[in-house]
Amino acid sequence: MSLSRREFLQMMAIAGAAGVIRPESVFAARKMPGDIYEVPTYGNVTLLHFTDCHAQLMPVYFREPDTNIGVGNAKGRPPHLVGKAFLDYFKVQPNSIYSHAYTPIDYVEDAQKYGKVGGFAHLATLVKRYRAENDKRTLLLDGGDTWQGSGTSLWTKGLDMVKACNQLGVDSMVGHWEFTYGQDRVKELVENEAKFDFLAQNIKDNAFGDPVFKPYVIKERNGVRIAVIGQAFPFTPIANPRYLIPDWSFGIQDENMQRMVDKVRQDEKADVVVVLSHNGADVDIKMASRVKGIDVILGGHTHDAIPQPVVVGKTLVINSGSNGKFLSRLDLDVAKGKVKGYKYTLLPVFSNLIKADPDMQQLINEVRAPYKEKLTEKLAVSEDLLYRRGNFNGTFDQLIVQALMDVKNAEAAFSPGFRWGTTVLPGQQITMEHVMDQTALTYPIVTLNEFTGAQIKDIMEDVADNLFNPDPYYQQGGDMVRVGGIDYTMDPTATIGKRIQNLQIRGKAVEASKKYKVAGWASVQPQQGGQEIWDLVAGWLREQKTVKVEKLSRPRLIGIEPNDPGIMKI
Repeated sequence: MSLSRREFLQMMAIAGAAGVIRPESVFAARKMPGDIYEVPTYGNVTLLHFTDCHAQLMPVYFREPDTNIGVGNAKGRPPHLVGKAFLDYFKVQPNSIYSHAYTPIDYVEDAQKYGKVGGFAHLATLVKRYRAENDKRTLLLDGGDTWQGSGTSLWTKGLDMVKACNQLGVDSMVGHWEFTYGQDRVKELVENEAKFDFLAQNIKDNAFGDPVFKPYVIKERNGVRIAVIGQAFPFTPIANPRYLIPDWSFGIQDENMQRMVDKVRQDEKADVVVVLSHNGADVDIKMASRVKGIDVILGGHTHDAIPQPVVVGKTLVINSGSNGKFLSRLDLDVAKGKVKGYKYTLLPVFSNLIKADPDMQQLINEVRAPYKEKLTEKLAVSEDLLYRRGNFNGTFDQLIVQALMDVKNAEAAFSPGFRWGTTVLPGQQITMEHVMDQTALTYPIVTLNEFTGAQIKDIMEDVADNLFNPDPYYQQGGDMVRVGGIDYTMDPTATIGKRIQNLQIRGKAVEASKKYKVAGWASVQPQQGGQEIWDLVAGWLREQKTVKVEKLSRPRLIGIEPNDPGIMKI
Protein backbone atom coordinates (compact mmCIF):
# COMPACT_ATOMS: atom_id res chain seq x y z
CA MET A 1 0.00 0.00 0.00
CA SER A 2 1.39 3.42 -0.88
CA LEU A 3 1.68 6.28 1.57
CA SER A 4 -0.06 9.59 1.13
CA ARG A 5 2.13 12.70 0.98
CA ARG A 6 1.03 13.64 4.49
CA GLU A 7 1.87 10.18 5.87
CA PHE A 8 5.20 10.16 4.04
CA LEU A 9 6.22 13.52 5.48
CA GLN A 10 5.12 12.52 8.95
CA MET A 11 7.22 9.35 8.86
CA MET A 12 10.19 11.24 7.41
CA ALA A 13 10.03 13.62 10.34
CA ILE A 14 9.82 10.84 12.90
CA ALA A 15 12.59 8.85 11.23
CA GLY A 16 14.92 11.79 10.96
CA ALA A 17 14.71 12.56 14.63
CA ALA A 18 15.07 8.89 15.57
CA GLY A 19 18.36 8.42 13.73
CA VAL A 20 17.45 6.96 10.34
CA ILE A 21 17.73 9.98 8.10
CA ARG A 22 18.01 13.71 8.55
CA PRO A 23 15.64 15.44 6.11
CA GLU A 24 16.64 19.01 7.00
CA SER A 25 14.96 20.41 3.89
CA VAL A 26 11.68 18.80 4.86
CA PHE A 27 11.85 20.27 8.37
CA ALA A 28 12.66 23.68 6.95
CA ALA A 29 9.72 23.60 4.59
CA ARG A 30 6.97 22.82 7.06
CA LYS A 31 6.40 22.18 10.75
CA MET A 32 6.36 18.44 11.25
CA PRO A 33 5.04 16.28 14.14
CA GLY A 34 7.44 15.58 16.97
CA ASP A 35 9.77 12.61 17.28
CA ILE A 36 7.91 9.74 18.97
CA TYR A 37 11.21 8.67 20.53
CA GLU A 38 11.88 12.06 22.13
CA VAL A 39 11.27 11.53 25.86
CA PRO A 40 11.87 14.54 28.14
CA THR A 41 14.22 13.64 30.96
CA TYR A 42 12.56 13.50 34.36
CA GLY A 43 13.93 12.83 37.84
CA ASN A 44 17.28 11.19 38.47
CA VAL A 45 16.90 7.48 37.52
CA THR A 46 15.91 5.84 34.22
CA LEU A 47 14.85 2.19 33.98
CA LEU A 48 14.73 0.69 30.47
CA HIS A 49 12.87 -2.61 30.13
CA PHE A 50 12.10 -5.12 27.41
CA THR A 51 10.74 -8.62 27.75
CA ASP A 52 9.64 -11.75 25.89
CA CYS A 53 11.62 -10.97 22.74
CA HIS A 54 11.73 -14.74 22.08
CA ALA A 55 15.08 -14.60 20.35
CA GLN A 56 13.90 -12.37 17.50
CA LEU A 57 17.11 -10.66 16.43
CA MET A 58 15.63 -9.39 13.17
CA PRO A 59 12.63 -7.07 12.68
CA VAL A 60 9.33 -8.97 12.44
CA TYR A 61 5.63 -8.50 11.96
CA PHE A 62 3.67 -9.16 15.14
CA ARG A 63 -0.09 -8.83 15.49
CA GLU A 64 -1.51 -8.07 18.94
CA PRO A 65 -4.38 -10.28 20.21
CA ASP A 66 -8.02 -9.88 19.27
CA THR A 67 -9.08 -11.93 22.31
CA ASN A 68 -7.75 -11.47 25.84
CA ILE A 69 -10.58 -12.32 28.23
CA GLY A 70 -10.37 -11.35 31.87
CA VAL A 71 -12.29 -13.26 34.54
CA GLY A 72 -12.98 -12.49 38.20
CA ASN A 73 -11.34 -9.27 39.32
CA ALA A 74 -9.44 -9.05 36.02
CA LYS A 75 -12.55 -8.57 33.91
CA GLY A 76 -12.57 -5.30 31.98
CA ARG A 77 -9.23 -4.00 33.25
CA PRO A 78 -5.70 -4.06 31.85
CA PRO A 79 -4.35 -6.20 30.36
CA HIS A 80 -7.69 -7.71 29.34
CA LEU A 81 -8.63 -5.07 26.78
CA VAL A 82 -8.40 -5.39 23.01
CA GLY A 83 -9.26 -3.37 19.93
CA LYS A 84 -11.42 -0.28 20.37
CA ALA A 85 -11.90 -0.97 24.09
CA PHE A 86 -8.11 -0.75 24.49
CA LEU A 87 -7.92 2.52 22.55
CA ASP A 88 -10.78 4.05 24.53
CA TYR A 89 -9.39 3.03 27.91
CA PHE A 90 -5.90 4.37 27.25
CA LYS A 91 -7.11 7.32 25.16
CA VAL A 92 -5.08 6.23 22.13
CA GLN A 93 -5.89 7.99 18.85
CA PRO A 94 -7.55 5.62 16.36
CA ASN A 95 -5.96 5.18 12.92
CA SER A 96 -2.56 6.20 14.30
CA ILE A 97 0.86 4.63 14.55
CA TYR A 98 0.06 3.90 18.19
CA SER A 99 -3.27 2.19 17.52
CA HIS A 100 -1.41 -0.07 15.08
CA ALA A 101 1.23 -0.83 17.70
CA TYR A 102 -1.27 -1.74 20.42
CA THR A 103 -4.16 -3.44 18.58
CA PRO A 104 -4.95 -5.67 15.59
CA ILE A 105 -7.37 -3.14 14.10
CA ASP A 106 -6.77 -2.87 10.31
CA TYR A 107 -3.62 -4.86 10.92
CA VAL A 108 -2.65 -5.80 7.36
CA GLU A 109 -3.21 -2.31 5.93
CA ASP A 110 -1.25 -0.66 8.74
CA ALA A 111 1.53 -3.24 8.71
CA GLN A 112 2.09 -2.44 5.04
CA LYS A 113 2.10 1.25 5.94
CA TYR A 114 4.36 1.23 9.02
CA GLY A 115 6.51 -1.85 8.39
CA LYS A 116 8.11 -4.33 10.74
CA VAL A 117 8.83 -3.94 14.44
CA GLY A 118 11.68 -4.82 16.74
CA GLY A 119 15.08 -6.10 15.75
CA PHE A 120 17.99 -6.00 18.17
CA ALA A 121 19.98 -3.61 16.00
CA HIS A 122 17.15 -1.09 16.10
CA LEU A 123 16.55 -1.67 19.80
CA ALA A 124 20.27 -1.06 20.36
CA THR A 125 20.02 2.34 18.68
CA LEU A 126 17.23 3.38 21.05
CA VAL A 127 19.06 2.08 24.12
CA LYS A 128 22.24 3.92 23.11
CA ARG A 129 20.27 7.09 22.51
CA TYR A 130 18.79 7.10 26.00
CA ARG A 131 22.03 6.10 27.65
CA ALA A 132 23.81 8.92 25.86
CA GLU A 133 21.58 11.41 27.66
CA ASN A 134 23.15 10.38 30.97
CA ASP A 135 24.47 6.84 31.31
CA LYS A 136 25.03 7.33 35.04
CA ARG A 137 21.26 7.23 35.64
CA THR A 138 20.22 4.31 33.40
CA LEU A 139 19.59 0.59 33.98
CA LEU A 140 18.62 -1.85 31.21
CA LEU A 141 16.55 -4.79 32.46
CA ASP A 142 15.48 -7.89 30.53
CA GLY A 143 12.28 -9.66 31.63
CA GLY A 144 13.18 -13.07 30.20
CA ASP A 145 11.97 -15.42 27.46
CA THR A 146 14.95 -14.06 25.58
CA TRP A 147 16.97 -17.13 24.66
CA GLN A 148 14.17 -19.15 22.98
CA GLY A 149 11.80 -18.72 20.05
CA SER A 150 13.89 -18.79 16.85
CA GLY A 151 15.89 -21.21 14.78
CA THR A 152 19.23 -19.63 15.62
CA SER A 153 18.54 -19.64 19.35
CA LEU A 154 17.63 -23.33 19.22
CA TRP A 155 20.63 -24.31 17.14
CA THR A 156 23.11 -22.31 19.27
CA LYS A 157 21.37 -23.37 22.50
CA GLY A 158 20.79 -19.76 23.49
CA LEU A 159 24.31 -18.49 22.87
CA ASP A 160 23.26 -16.15 20.07
CA MET A 161 20.97 -14.26 22.45
CA VAL A 162 23.47 -14.14 25.30
CA LYS A 163 25.95 -12.52 22.91
CA ALA A 164 23.31 -10.08 21.70
CA CYS A 165 22.32 -9.14 25.26
CA ASN A 166 25.96 -8.62 26.16
CA GLN A 167 26.29 -6.32 23.16
CA LEU A 168 23.06 -4.51 24.09
CA GLY A 169 24.38 -3.84 27.56
CA VAL A 170 21.74 -5.64 29.61
CA ASP A 171 22.36 -5.15 33.33
CA SER A 172 20.09 -7.88 34.76
CA MET A 173 17.58 -10.48 33.56
CA VAL A 174 15.24 -13.23 34.75
CA GLY A 175 14.11 -16.41 33.02
CA HIS A 176 11.44 -18.86 31.91
CA TRP A 177 11.89 -20.49 28.50
CA GLU A 178 15.63 -20.19 29.11
CA PHE A 179 15.27 -23.21 31.44
CA THR A 180 14.07 -25.44 28.60
CA TYR A 181 17.69 -25.75 27.47
CA GLY A 182 18.25 -27.73 30.66
CA GLN A 183 19.74 -26.71 33.97
CA ASP A 184 23.33 -27.52 32.96
CA ARG A 185 23.18 -25.36 29.84
CA VAL A 186 21.59 -22.46 31.72
CA LYS A 187 24.31 -22.55 34.35
CA GLU A 188 26.98 -22.78 31.66
CA LEU A 189 25.70 -19.69 29.86
CA VAL A 190 25.15 -17.71 33.06
CA GLU A 191 28.55 -18.53 34.52
CA ASN A 192 30.73 -18.52 31.40
CA GLU A 193 29.09 -16.27 28.80
CA ALA A 194 26.71 -13.72 30.31
CA LYS A 195 28.05 -10.30 31.29
CA PHE A 196 24.81 -9.49 33.12
CA ASP A 197 23.15 -10.69 36.31
CA PHE A 198 20.76 -13.64 36.08
CA LEU A 199 18.40 -13.22 39.04
CA ALA A 200 15.79 -15.42 40.74
CA GLN A 201 14.68 -15.19 44.37
CA ASN A 202 12.25 -18.09 43.79
CA ILE A 203 14.51 -20.84 42.42
CA LYS A 204 15.97 -23.14 45.04
CA ASP A 205 18.16 -26.23 44.97
CA ASN A 206 16.04 -29.25 45.91
CA ALA A 207 18.77 -30.86 47.99
CA PHE A 208 19.50 -28.04 50.42
CA GLY A 209 17.04 -25.26 49.62
CA ASP A 210 19.84 -22.90 48.63
CA PRO A 211 19.31 -20.19 45.99
CA VAL A 212 20.44 -21.38 42.56
CA PHE A 213 20.96 -17.81 41.30
CA LYS A 214 21.43 -14.43 42.92
CA PRO A 215 18.08 -13.43 44.43
CA TYR A 216 18.80 -9.73 43.98
CA VAL A 217 21.46 -7.21 43.07
CA ILE A 218 22.12 -3.63 44.15
CA LYS A 219 22.88 -1.14 41.38
CA GLU A 220 23.86 2.44 42.13
CA ARG A 221 22.82 5.08 39.61
CA ASN A 222 23.21 8.82 40.10
CA GLY A 223 23.85 8.21 43.79
CA VAL A 224 20.59 6.23 44.10
CA ARG A 225 20.74 2.66 45.41
CA ILE A 226 18.44 0.48 43.29
CA ALA A 227 17.59 -3.06 44.39
CA VAL A 228 16.59 -5.39 41.54
CA ILE A 229 14.96 -8.60 42.79
CA GLY A 230 14.48 -11.44 40.31
CA GLN A 231 11.24 -13.42 39.97
CA ALA A 232 11.50 -16.30 37.48
CA PHE A 233 8.37 -17.86 35.99
CA PRO A 234 6.99 -19.69 39.02
CA PHE A 235 5.31 -22.56 37.16
CA THR A 236 8.18 -23.62 34.90
CA PRO A 237 8.14 -27.32 36.02
CA ILE A 238 4.39 -27.46 35.27
CA ALA A 239 4.21 -25.56 31.99
CA ASN A 240 7.47 -27.07 30.67
CA PRO A 241 9.21 -30.44 31.12
CA ARG A 242 10.25 -31.11 34.70
CA TYR A 243 12.98 -33.51 33.50
CA LEU A 244 14.96 -30.57 32.07
CA ILE A 245 15.32 -28.98 35.52
CA PRO A 246 15.12 -31.95 37.92
CA ASP A 247 17.17 -30.41 40.73
CA TRP A 248 15.42 -27.05 41.05
CA SER A 249 12.16 -25.94 42.64
CA PHE A 250 10.22 -22.84 41.65
CA GLY A 251 6.99 -21.20 42.89
CA ILE A 252 5.64 -17.71 43.53
CA GLN A 253 7.03 -17.50 47.09
CA ASP A 254 5.43 -14.30 48.33
CA GLU A 255 6.84 -14.77 51.85
CA ASN A 256 10.39 -15.03 50.56
CA MET A 257 9.80 -12.05 48.28
CA GLN A 258 8.69 -10.03 51.30
CA ARG A 259 11.87 -11.07 53.12
CA MET A 260 13.95 -9.96 50.13
CA VAL A 261 12.18 -6.59 49.99
CA ASP A 262 12.67 -6.06 53.72
CA LYS A 263 16.31 -7.12 53.48
CA VAL A 264 17.23 -4.73 50.68
CA ARG A 265 15.38 -1.90 52.41
CA GLN A 266 16.92 -2.46 55.83
CA ASP A 267 20.31 -4.11 55.26
CA GLU A 268 21.21 -2.79 51.80
CA LYS A 269 19.69 0.69 52.31
CA ALA A 270 17.95 0.56 48.94
CA ASP A 271 16.26 3.77 47.84
CA VAL A 272 14.24 2.03 45.13
CA VAL A 273 13.00 -1.59 45.07
CA VAL A 274 12.36 -3.07 41.61
CA VAL A 275 11.02 -6.58 41.05
CA LEU A 276 12.11 -7.89 37.66
CA SER A 277 9.37 -10.43 37.08
CA HIS A 278 8.26 -13.15 34.72
CA ASN A 279 5.02 -13.86 36.56
CA GLY A 280 2.54 -12.54 34.02
CA ALA A 281 0.50 -9.36 34.41
CA ASP A 282 -2.33 -10.70 36.58
CA VAL A 283 0.08 -12.46 38.95
CA ASP A 284 2.19 -9.28 39.20
CA ILE A 285 -0.91 -7.29 40.11
CA LYS A 286 -1.86 -9.75 42.84
CA MET A 287 1.72 -9.92 44.15
CA ALA A 288 1.79 -6.11 44.37
CA SER A 289 -1.24 -6.28 46.68
CA ARG A 290 0.38 -8.87 48.95
CA VAL A 291 4.05 -7.84 49.18
CA LYS A 292 4.68 -4.44 50.71
CA GLY A 293 7.52 -2.10 49.88
CA ILE A 294 7.92 -2.75 46.14
CA ASP A 295 8.18 0.45 44.12
CA VAL A 296 8.08 -1.08 40.64
CA ILE A 297 7.32 -4.47 39.10
CA LEU A 298 8.71 -4.77 35.58
CA GLY A 299 6.86 -7.81 34.30
CA GLY A 300 6.65 -10.23 31.41
CA HIS A 301 5.37 -13.67 30.37
CA THR A 302 1.87 -12.78 29.16
CA HIS A 303 3.18 -10.52 26.33
CA ASP A 304 0.93 -7.64 27.35
CA ALA A 305 1.80 -4.17 26.07
CA ILE A 306 0.27 -1.76 28.60
CA PRO A 307 0.81 1.97 27.84
CA GLN A 308 0.30 3.09 31.45
CA PRO A 309 1.37 1.44 34.70
CA VAL A 310 -1.26 -0.38 36.73
CA VAL A 311 -0.98 1.23 40.16
CA VAL A 312 -1.54 -1.11 43.12
CA GLY A 313 -1.17 0.81 46.37
CA LYS A 314 2.25 2.42 45.96
CA THR A 315 3.52 -0.13 43.43
CA LEU A 316 3.75 0.50 39.69
CA VAL A 317 3.09 -2.65 37.65
CA ILE A 318 4.50 -2.45 34.11
CA ASN A 319 4.42 -4.97 31.25
CA SER A 320 6.35 -4.27 28.06
CA GLY A 321 4.92 -6.42 25.27
CA SER A 322 6.96 -8.97 23.35
CA ASN A 323 9.14 -9.81 20.34
CA GLY A 324 11.34 -6.74 20.80
CA LYS A 325 8.35 -4.68 19.69
CA PHE A 326 8.45 -2.31 22.68
CA LEU A 327 10.96 -0.67 24.97
CA SER A 328 9.67 0.71 28.27
CA ARG A 329 11.22 3.83 29.74
CA LEU A 330 10.43 4.64 33.36
CA ASP A 331 11.95 7.82 34.78
CA LEU A 332 11.90 8.12 38.58
CA ASP A 333 12.40 11.08 40.87
CA VAL A 334 14.05 9.60 43.95
CA ALA A 335 14.90 11.58 47.07
CA LYS A 336 15.57 10.64 50.70
CA GLY A 337 15.04 6.95 50.04
CA LYS A 338 11.65 7.34 48.38
CA VAL A 339 10.15 7.59 44.91
CA LYS A 340 8.61 11.06 44.75
CA GLY A 341 7.28 10.85 41.19
CA TYR A 342 7.54 9.07 37.86
CA LYS A 343 7.09 9.46 34.11
CA TYR A 344 6.45 6.39 31.97
CA THR A 345 6.61 5.85 28.21
CA LEU A 346 6.00 2.62 26.31
CA LEU A 347 7.91 3.02 23.04
CA PRO A 348 6.96 0.95 19.98
CA VAL A 349 10.12 -0.03 18.11
CA PHE A 350 9.34 0.57 14.43
CA SER A 351 12.36 -0.65 12.52
CA ASN A 352 11.59 1.59 9.52
CA LEU A 353 11.95 4.63 11.76
CA ILE A 354 15.16 3.74 13.58
CA LYS A 355 18.60 3.31 12.11
CA ALA A 356 20.14 -0.10 12.79
CA ASP A 357 23.11 -0.01 15.15
CA PRO A 358 26.08 -1.17 13.01
CA ASP A 359 27.86 -3.09 15.77
CA MET A 360 24.75 -5.06 16.72
CA GLN A 361 23.88 -5.65 13.08
CA GLN A 362 27.33 -7.07 12.45
CA LEU A 363 26.88 -9.49 15.36
CA ILE A 364 23.45 -10.52 14.09
CA ASN A 365 24.82 -11.14 10.59
CA GLU A 366 27.59 -13.32 12.02
CA VAL A 367 25.17 -15.32 14.15
CA ARG A 368 22.80 -15.95 11.25
CA ALA A 369 25.39 -16.65 8.56
CA PRO A 370 25.78 -20.43 9.15
CA TYR A 371 22.00 -20.90 8.99
CA LYS A 372 20.99 -18.37 6.37
CA GLU A 373 20.29 -20.82 3.55
CA LYS A 374 18.12 -22.99 5.78
CA LEU A 375 16.24 -20.04 7.31
CA THR A 376 15.41 -18.43 3.97
CA GLU A 377 14.02 -21.54 2.26
CA LYS A 378 10.63 -20.67 0.73
CA LEU A 379 8.04 -23.30 1.61
CA ALA A 380 4.67 -21.93 0.47
CA VAL A 381 2.69 -18.75 -0.08
CA SER A 382 -0.02 -17.73 2.35
CA GLU A 383 -3.24 -16.24 1.03
CA ASP A 384 -4.15 -15.19 4.59
CA LEU A 385 -2.69 -13.24 7.46
CA LEU A 386 -0.93 -15.80 9.67
CA TYR A 387 -0.65 -15.07 13.38
CA ARG A 388 -0.79 -16.83 16.73
CA ARG A 389 -1.27 -14.51 19.72
CA GLY A 390 -4.68 -14.62 21.43
CA ASN A 391 -6.70 -16.78 23.82
CA PHE A 392 -7.77 -19.21 21.06
CA ASN A 393 -6.59 -20.54 17.68
CA GLY A 394 -4.68 -18.14 15.49
CA THR A 395 -4.35 -18.73 11.77
CA PHE A 396 -0.79 -20.07 11.98
CA ASP A 397 -1.94 -22.46 14.71
CA GLN A 398 -4.68 -23.61 12.36
CA LEU A 399 -2.10 -24.51 9.71
CA ILE A 400 -0.10 -26.48 12.28
CA VAL A 401 -3.07 -28.56 13.47
CA GLN A 402 -4.16 -29.14 9.87
CA ALA A 403 -0.67 -30.36 9.00
CA LEU A 404 -0.70 -32.68 12.02
CA MET A 405 -4.05 -34.20 11.07
CA ASP A 406 -3.14 -34.61 7.41
CA VAL A 407 0.30 -36.12 7.93
CA LYS A 408 -0.62 -38.36 10.87
CA ASN A 409 -4.07 -39.29 9.51
CA ALA A 410 -5.61 -38.17 12.80
CA GLU A 411 -9.20 -37.34 13.63
CA ALA A 412 -8.15 -34.37 15.78
CA ALA A 413 -5.07 -32.46 16.81
CA PHE A 414 -3.77 -30.44 19.74
CA SER A 415 -1.13 -27.72 19.52
CA PRO A 416 0.11 -25.83 22.60
CA GLY A 417 -1.26 -22.36 23.36
CA PHE A 418 2.14 -20.71 23.15
CA ARG A 419 2.14 -16.91 23.04
CA TRP A 420 5.34 -16.67 21.01
CA GLY A 421 5.32 -16.78 17.23
CA THR A 422 5.67 -14.07 14.59
CA THR A 423 3.20 -12.93 11.92
CA VAL A 424 3.13 -13.45 8.13
CA LEU A 425 1.26 -11.04 5.84
CA PRO A 426 -1.08 -12.21 3.04
CA GLY A 427 0.84 -12.94 -0.14
CA GLN A 428 4.11 -13.32 1.74
CA GLN A 429 6.29 -16.38 1.35
CA ILE A 430 6.28 -18.68 4.38
CA THR A 431 9.92 -19.48 5.02
CA MET A 432 11.60 -22.05 7.21
CA GLU A 433 12.40 -19.19 9.57
CA HIS A 434 8.68 -18.49 10.01
CA VAL A 435 8.08 -22.15 10.85
CA MET A 436 10.91 -22.12 13.39
CA ASP A 437 9.45 -18.93 14.92
CA GLN A 438 6.34 -21.01 15.71
CA THR A 439 7.97 -24.29 16.74
CA ALA A 440 11.58 -23.82 17.94
CA LEU A 441 11.73 -25.55 21.29
CA THR A 442 13.76 -28.36 22.83
CA TYR A 443 10.94 -30.93 23.07
CA PRO A 444 9.50 -30.86 19.54
CA ILE A 445 8.56 -34.49 18.92
CA VAL A 446 5.25 -35.15 17.16
CA THR A 447 2.94 -37.61 18.92
CA LEU A 448 -0.08 -39.69 17.93
CA ASN A 449 -2.25 -40.96 20.77
CA GLU A 450 -5.56 -42.67 21.24
CA PHE A 451 -7.60 -40.67 23.72
CA THR A 452 -11.11 -41.37 24.90
CA GLY A 453 -13.66 -38.60 24.60
CA ALA A 454 -13.51 -38.22 28.38
CA GLN A 455 -9.74 -37.78 28.27
CA ILE A 456 -10.01 -35.14 25.52
CA LYS A 457 -12.49 -33.18 27.60
CA ASP A 458 -10.30 -33.48 30.71
CA ILE A 459 -7.25 -32.19 28.81
CA MET A 460 -9.18 -29.20 27.52
CA GLU A 461 -10.73 -28.48 30.94
CA ASP A 462 -7.31 -28.53 32.58
CA VAL A 463 -5.85 -26.06 30.09
CA ALA A 464 -8.93 -23.84 30.34
CA ASP A 465 -8.52 -23.68 34.13
CA ASN A 466 -4.90 -22.61 33.71
CA LEU A 467 -6.11 -19.75 31.54
CA PHE A 468 -9.40 -18.73 33.15
CA ASN A 469 -9.05 -19.54 36.84
CA PRO A 470 -10.25 -16.36 38.60
CA ASP A 471 -7.29 -16.59 40.99
CA PRO A 472 -4.20 -15.63 38.94
CA TYR A 473 -1.98 -17.69 41.25
CA TYR A 474 -3.57 -20.77 39.67
CA GLN A 475 -3.04 -19.63 36.08
CA GLN A 476 -0.13 -21.89 35.28
CA GLY A 477 -0.06 -22.13 31.49
CA GLY A 478 -0.27 -20.11 28.29
CA ASP A 479 -3.31 -19.47 26.12
CA MET A 480 -5.93 -22.12 25.34
CA VAL A 481 -4.74 -25.29 23.65
CA ARG A 482 -5.14 -24.98 19.89
CA VAL A 483 -7.41 -27.61 18.35
CA GLY A 484 -7.99 -29.17 14.97
CA GLY A 485 -11.05 -31.23 14.05
CA ILE A 486 -12.70 -30.19 17.32
CA ASP A 487 -15.65 -27.88 17.88
CA TYR A 488 -16.88 -26.88 21.31
CA THR A 489 -18.71 -24.35 23.42
CA MET A 490 -16.89 -22.66 26.29
CA ASP A 491 -17.95 -20.70 29.36
CA PRO A 492 -14.77 -19.04 30.70
CA THR A 493 -16.66 -17.92 33.81
CA ALA A 494 -17.59 -21.47 34.86
CA THR A 495 -15.64 -23.69 37.27
CA ILE A 496 -13.26 -26.46 36.26
CA GLY A 497 -15.04 -29.39 34.66
CA LYS A 498 -17.88 -27.19 33.43
CA ARG A 499 -16.19 -24.82 30.99
CA ILE A 500 -16.09 -27.16 27.98
CA GLN A 501 -19.51 -28.08 26.56
CA ASN A 502 -21.00 -29.52 23.35
CA LEU A 503 -17.73 -31.16 22.39
CA GLN A 504 -17.66 -32.46 18.81
CA ILE A 505 -15.04 -34.15 16.62
CA ARG A 506 -15.50 -33.95 12.85
CA GLY A 507 -19.05 -32.71 13.36
CA LYS A 508 -20.20 -35.56 15.62
CA ALA A 509 -20.82 -35.42 19.37
CA VAL A 510 -17.90 -36.82 21.34
CA GLU A 511 -18.61 -40.10 23.14
CA ALA A 512 -16.91 -40.33 26.54
CA SER A 513 -15.78 -43.95 26.16
CA LYS A 514 -14.91 -43.91 22.46
CA LYS A 515 -11.26 -43.64 21.44
CA TYR A 516 -10.05 -41.02 18.96
CA LYS A 517 -6.73 -40.61 17.16
CA VAL A 518 -5.25 -37.29 18.27
CA ALA A 519 -1.99 -35.85 16.89
CA GLY A 520 0.05 -33.37 18.89
CA TRP A 521 3.52 -32.14 19.80
CA ALA A 522 5.53 -30.56 22.64
CA SER A 523 4.62 -33.17 25.25
CA VAL A 524 6.16 -32.37 28.64
CA GLN A 525 6.80 -36.12 29.06
CA PRO A 526 10.05 -37.58 27.66
CA GLN A 527 9.71 -38.90 24.10
CA GLN A 528 11.95 -41.55 22.60
CA GLY A 529 12.65 -40.50 19.02
CA GLY A 530 10.13 -39.42 16.43
CA GLN A 531 9.58 -36.62 13.92
CA GLU A 532 10.24 -33.02 14.90
CA ILE A 533 7.31 -30.67 14.44
CA TRP A 534 9.15 -28.22 12.17
CA ASP A 535 10.01 -31.00 9.74
CA LEU A 536 6.39 -32.15 9.63
CA VAL A 537 5.01 -28.64 9.08
CA ALA A 538 7.69 -27.68 6.55
CA GLY A 539 7.13 -30.86 4.54
CA TRP A 540 3.37 -30.29 4.52
CA LEU A 541 3.80 -26.68 3.39
CA ARG A 542 6.13 -27.71 0.55
CA GLU A 543 3.40 -30.03 -0.73
CA GLN A 544 0.65 -27.40 -0.42
CA LYS A 545 2.60 -24.63 -2.16
CA THR A 546 -0.27 -22.20 -1.41
CA VAL A 547 -2.23 -22.19 1.86
CA LYS A 548 -5.48 -20.63 2.97
CA VAL A 549 -7.23 -20.90 6.33
CA GLU A 550 -10.87 -21.68 5.63
CA LYS A 551 -12.07 -21.74 9.24
CA LEU A 552 -10.62 -20.97 12.67
CA SER A 553 -11.34 -23.67 15.25
CA ARG A 554 -12.45 -21.29 17.97
CA PRO A 555 -15.12 -22.07 20.58
CA ARG A 556 -18.59 -20.58 20.73
CA LEU A 557 -18.41 -18.51 23.90
CA ILE A 558 -21.19 -18.33 26.48
CA GLY A 559 -21.28 -16.61 29.85
CA ILE A 560 -19.51 -13.63 28.26
CA GLU A 561 -21.24 -10.36 27.45
CA PRO A 562 -21.37 -9.52 23.72
CA ASN A 563 -19.49 -6.27 24.32
CA ASP A 564 -16.82 -7.78 26.56
CA PRO A 565 -13.74 -5.49 26.24
CA GLY A 566 -11.49 -8.55 25.98
CA ILE A 567 -13.05 -9.68 22.69
CA MET A 568 -12.81 -8.01 19.29
CA LYS A 569 -14.85 -9.27 16.38
CA ILE A 570 -12.72 -10.43 13.44
